[in-house]
Amino acid sequence: MLLYAGNSLARYGFGQGHPFGPDRYQVFWNAICQQGLEQRCEIAAPVDGCAEQVLLFHTPDYLSRVKALSVEGTGMLDPDTPVFPGIYQAALTVVGSVIDAVDRLVTDTHSSAFIPIAGLHHARRDGSAGFCVFNDCGIAVEHLRKRHRVRRIAYVDIDAHHGDGLFYAFEGDPEVTVVDLHEDGRYLYPGTGHAFETGSGAAAGTKLNIPLPPGATDAVFFQCWEHARSFVAQSDPEFVILQCGADSIAGDPITSLALSEQAHFRAARDLAEIVRNGCARGLLALGGGGYNRDNIARGWSAVVRALIEAETPEG
Repeated sequence: MLLYAGNSLARYGFGQGHPFGPDRYQVFWNAICQQGLEQRCEIAAPVDGCAEQVLLFHTPDYLSRVKALSVEGTGMLDPDTPVFPGIYQAALTVVGSVIDAVDRLVTDTHSSAFIPIAGLHHARRDGSAGFCVFNDCGIAVEHLRKRHRVRRIAYVDIDAHHGDGLFYAFEGDPEVTVVDLHEDGRYLYPGTGHAFETGSGAAAGTKLNIPLPPGATDAVFFQCWEHARSFVAQSDPEFVILQCGADSIAGDPITSLALSEQAHFRAARDLAEIVRNGCARGLLALGGGGYNRDNIARGWSAVVRALIEAETPEG
């Protein structure tokens, strides 16, 4: 499997002390090295993206706004997302790394990749939201379709927060299957992702939202996951994207779910099996949220371990 690692990914963070701080990357990398997992992966360097890639999903006006504020280095993109000097370039590295991973999975021998600082699923086409500047998940979907002519894409999200930016961008698109397990929006930002939201128009029935009650444990998740896994498999995806935010693990400071890293291992393992047994050309896992540093270390390394074992079953 491909593992994207490098300090340039850590630049996407909002300062020490912020829940989404640059230290999140180093916590993950330390855990990977302590377990020796980096020796079982092909390490890929982060890649700088470009404006053309961003414009696959976002509007030109929004791109221009991010560029201008990045130079100023102060202000707010939205009530939750502060500006820092170079935020545009930092966000482009997330985008470029995701695009590079997609390209390599489609054309290379690897079947999976993991990018820890990615999965910024709240950003809308015309704006930021919830610490997310550019929606690399949505950009990946558009790139897969326009560059590689991939039609059936499955997006699976187990972050505690509903992936509203991705969901509503493709709510009416029948070629994009969305499965999102998250803390019930009645109790957590962004307040969306109701079970009755199953896609609109021609896409009715292609989306699956599974709101979980606050305090939901692995037992609840695994029971719901069986339906989610089957839903993905039945869509016969050509490519799978997993947003595996660690903020759904018990003890996160801003969410209330109580999963363990075993939920993340199981989700990654099962999706890798769908890719292996079907016609999918790759599985791209994106770190997403997570604000308890111990949970980041455990959750993301569990995903990496699952993907390694899926590619090397004897390991």
